[in-house]
Amino acid sequence: MSTVAVTGATGKTGRVVVADLREHGYEVIGVDMAVGRAEREWAQGLGVALLAADLTDYGQAVDAIGGADGVVHLANIPAPGLYPPAHTLNANSLMNHNVFLAAAHHKVAKVVWASSETTLGLPFDVPPRYAPVDEDHFPYPTSTYALSKVLGEAAAEQIAGWSGIPFVGLRLSNVHVEADYAAVPGYQDDPRLRKWNLWGYVDARDAAQACRLALEAEVTGSRNFVIAAADTIMARPSAELLAEVFPEVKLTRELDHPNATLLAIDRAREVLGYEPRHSWRDAVSL
Repeated sequence: MSTVAVTGATGKTGRVVVADLREHGYEVIGVDMAVGRAEREWAQGLGVALLAADLTDYGQAVDAIGGADGVVHLANIPAPGLYPPAHTLNANSLMNHNVFLAAAHHKVAKVVWASSETTLGLPFDVPPRYAPVDEDHFPYPTSTYALSKVLGEAAAEQIAGWSGIPFVGLRLSNVHVEADYAAVPGYQDDPRLRKWNLWGYVDARDAAQACRLALEAEVTGSRNFVIAAADTIMARPSAELLAEVFPEVKLTRELDHPNATLLAIDRAREVLGYEPRHSWRDAVSL
């Protein structure tokens, strides 16, 4: 692969993914609905072609990714609660299905796309069955946003089978850029503030690493991986947090270190070679 189309290119995660791909020698076609003067100047600075496209329209999806060898699909309504539930489900499903089918139409080499940790049962109003939560804790959608990702994973499996194109879904944890770490001290006194995803997060630079590694991985069919930081967002030990907030949830194995993530990234490590390099601990002193 030499040219990659990145949808949602001007978003929070998309900008970091685009920059990472350019740093590693890829040509990038950026695709997004939000394309104004500032976005075009940003793209020009990276040497990236930037197209405005509404991916809920199949024809625009086909046109937007034409000329790409691979696709990183990040464009979606990014969270529940931003729009009415039905709109979130419909819009995200349309975008996912259109991009997947457009990729099959163009016979691209690989599709990498943003699924979500929410497919695993978030927010954990009902406690998880076990921890660390891994890929097998699926599907438990509790919102139409999460359901749109579950439906996307089902569509990816079928379209991968029809087309022979490998699809890699990344169940991304709560993505943080450096500016977001300023809020971390405010979480520390009440572990219930971040219990909704077992205190997980992922640095945007590691999310970008995961996208690139997924493009390069030798996989077949449709595979899905949890992508999180190696640690939790809390200073307290992970086992202590779990025992206090979810006393009925048992650890299924010994953790690698006291602050280890409770969103298991073992499969991403094994199959993709993913290894988180960034932590809030590098940016914040408590």
